[in-house]
Formats: sequence, structure tokens, C-alpha cells
Amino acid sequence: MSLGSPIAYGRTAEIYPWGEGDCQILKLFYASFSDERVHHEARVARAVHAAGLDVPAVDDVIEVVEADGRLGLVYERLAGVPMGRRMEIWPWTAARLSRRLAELHARMHEVTGIAGLPPQRARIERKVRAAKGLEPGLRQRVLAALAGMPDGDRLCHGDFHPWNVIVSGGRAAVIDWIDATCGNPLADVARTSVILAGIPAMTEMVTWRDRLFVPWAFRIYLRRYFELRPGGEEEYRAWLPIVAAARMSEDIPGLAGWLRAQVQDGQSL
Repeated sequence: MSLGSPIAYGRTAEIYPWGEGDCQILKLFYASFSDERVHHEARVARAVHAAGLDVPAVDDVIEVVEADGRLGLVYERLAGVPMGRRMEIWPWTAARLSRRLAELHARMHEVTGIAGLPPQRARIERKVRAAKGLEPGLRQRVLAALAGMPDGDRLCHGDFHPWNVIVSGGRAAVIDWIDATCGNPLADVARTSVILAGIPAMTEMVTWRDRLFVPWAFRIYLRRYFELRPGGEEEYRAWLPIVAAARMSEDIPGLAGWLRAQVQDGQSL
């Protein structure tokens, strides 16, 4: 079938309408994305769906297909928008949605026993070692700190934020499971925190509204998460600079300064 034009673009793939009846989409990965990683996302998404979490699936199936010489995944098409977009359009819903985000994350962190997930620690270490712009002395401090952090056995998304949650009516489905690991939930929360709390500090392309709004919504998310999974706040804070250093491998502008500020503000390594 003809693919037509993409309806959305992502970091790893283009999104196309798929099938008949406007009820499916094809997440068609870029040619640079390995076939193994496509099949990995398919396995993880199927397992997470089977575990009872809301992952868009067509008749409980997530199919791997080839189109235009590339591999893609067929997902259910939801009549909704990303939670982050909903917050932008209807800012008065942000507090409720931030709490919902925390509830989804806490529910995810109850899940264990999903086979085939890579270990979280190994992925973080690999990213820290690959991070350009990380001073050698700080890199060694981060790696030493990582070695002393506890492991975990929980499902961790690895890139959990409002733009990876599709809200459709009363439903909230989590997407983009390519970075999922088995590991420590507090490191996963730290990853979300670096994404959300770091946005105003890491780019000049934000408005004054973003600088006020994003940290406020993040604080609501964080407070609700620790209401649901109390304890661990000190360990969470110890994860922050480690996860920030790992994210430097993604060439995020300004993150090195943000990391230094976190360390200076008491997030010791």
C-alpha cells in the first residue's frame, strides 16, 4: 500500500496512517535504526501490554512490517493527543495531568518479571562513557557514584515524559518503549526529572511561560509520585547528577552547565 505523507515525525521514526478504517498507525523507523532495535521495541511493547499496562495495540497485537525498505511497528491509532500538548492547549488541566503522569509512572514501577529487558545500570554506564563534553574528572566521579547505587528489578521506561503519553478521553497510553530497561525506579524518576526540570535551564528557545509552568508541573508530578511510592527521596536525589551525566550523550544543549549547578547545589557525587 502507498504510505502517503507522514502525519508525525519522531526522533527514531516517522508515523503514517495504516490499514483501513483510520484505526492503525505505522511507526516506520529511519534506515539508520537497526532491525534488532525495532524487534526489541516490539518485544517490550508486547510484554508490557500483556502485563496490563496501556500500550496501543491492534486486537492485542503489535505487528512488525516492512514498508519502503524499512521496518516498522503497527500500533493502534488513538483519537487523542500527547499529554504534553494537552497541557499546552489547556493549561488549567496541567495539575491534574501531572498527577496522572505520576500515577502512570508509579503503576509502571510495580511491574517485574518482563523477560529480555536490558539492565538499566549497563545502559546508564554506557551513556556516561559516551557523553561528550563531560570533564574527565567529573566522568570518573559519576561512574564511581553509579557503582555504589542499588540495582532494581522493576520495569523502567527510560524516556518517560508527557509527550510519550497519549491521552484519549479517559485513557492514557504510554508509547515509545525502545529505551525500556529492568532497573531501579528511582533512576527512572530521575530521568524524567532531568527531562522536565531541565527544560528551562537547557535551552534559550523557551518563553517566560515555560520557565514558570514547566517546573511547577514537574513539582506536582514529583510530589504525587512520592505520595504513591513513599521513601527514597534521598536516593532519588543521588541519582539526579548520574542520570544528567548520562543524558549528555544525547547532545542536549546546556546540560553540562545544568549538571554542574546540580552538583554545586548539593547533589553530591
